[in-house]
Amino acid sequence: MKKVLKIIGIIAAIAAAAAAIYVVIEKIKAKNEPKGYDEDNYVSCSCLDEDFISETVTE
Repeated sequence: MKKVLKIIGIIAAIAAAAAAIYVVIEKIKAKNEPKGYDEDNYVSCSCLDEDFISETVTE
């Protein structure tokens, strides 16, 4: 019985370490994002597309 509890303890310790690493990585990612960055409102730059047609008039 002690052996089973020891194995469960080791698995719990590994899971706790993985969760701690995940939290640290998420905090670092959040810190490095630009201020005001919102993934839901992200608009890509279509001027880099190959078939982009400019709507500006140049004379």
